[in-house]
Amino acid sequence: MFTKQRLTGAYKTARVEKFDKTTKYVFISDHHRGDGSMSDEFTRNRNIFQHAIDYYYKNGFTYVEAGDGDELWEYQDAKLIKNAHPEVFSTIKKFYDDDRFIMMYGNHNIYIKNKSYVEEHYYTNYDEYSETFFDFLKGIEPIEALVLKHPETGQEILTVHGHQGDAPNDQLWIFTMLSLKYFWRFLHAFGIRNPVSPVKNIYRRHKIEKNYSKWIEENKMMLICGHTHRFKFPKKDALPYFNLGCCVYPTIITAIELEGETIQLVRWKIKGNEEGVLNIVREIMRGPAHVSEFDMRREDYGIN
Repeated sequence: MFTKQRLTGAYKTARVEKFDKTTKYVFISDHHRGDGSMSDEFTRNRNIFQHAIDYYYKNGFTYVEAGDGDELWEYQDAKLIKNAHPEVFSTIKKFYDDDRFIMMYGNHNIYIKNKSYVEEHYYTNYDEYSETFFDFLKGIEPIEALVLKHPETGQEILTVHGHQGDAPNDQLWIFTMLSLKYFWRFLHAFGIRNPVSPVKNIYRRHKIEKNYSKWIEENKMMLICGHTHRFKFPKKDALPYFNLGCCVYPTIITAIELEGETIQLVRWKIKGNEEGVLNIVREIMRGPAHVSEFDMRREDYGIN
């Protein structure tokens, strides 16, 4: 419902950044960071995520958090989330202080669309040990959409969370939020999922992805998003629809890296070596591929 209009609207109001041979971006979405309790789906992968963003920080990447970073539907007070994951937020602050952090909102953290909410919950943080407030992400302006544009070729890449046009999670989000906050939240601890979510509802997920594909075909543009939790990396000359997956798979998180003009899908996971020692490793799942392979403006572009 309204996917075409919502994606087009997001594109028209998007923040625009350049990408070229020198740039490095990593896109991660759907962390669903909670308060550290049994219903916090992020907790089981927190160490993997921490290791991953430490790697990206040390290697000069700009970190794009593409929506649903914090689970604000279940825990509207972001202070609870920040206190539960202090090391994660400390690294995020390092990215932000270096002007290498872009925060986007999805449906589960739609509250950060509101400037006053951001000022109250993200401009400062509280140190429980010293009982003092300190500057956190002061001045940050979360966005709905990001367009990366190549200065020479003009090729564009649109990044959104992906909930745009998904009626229960977009136009009717407040009703879905209430059902999650006061009912489904307590079943998460037992592995029971909300059927309104596209994560476990295959019909809804395929319908959403079909609507994405229609928009891509009409606008001839690469699209990177999350929301469905199903990672996706297209073959050459297929519709350039990329999905980030999520951070709540058991023992694995997925991400998309855009390094220079090359794009690839990676996963971070726990893996044992021959001695049985567990390590966190980074594996390339799809790619690498040059972004020009997904430029639908090419005369020879054929959809497989």
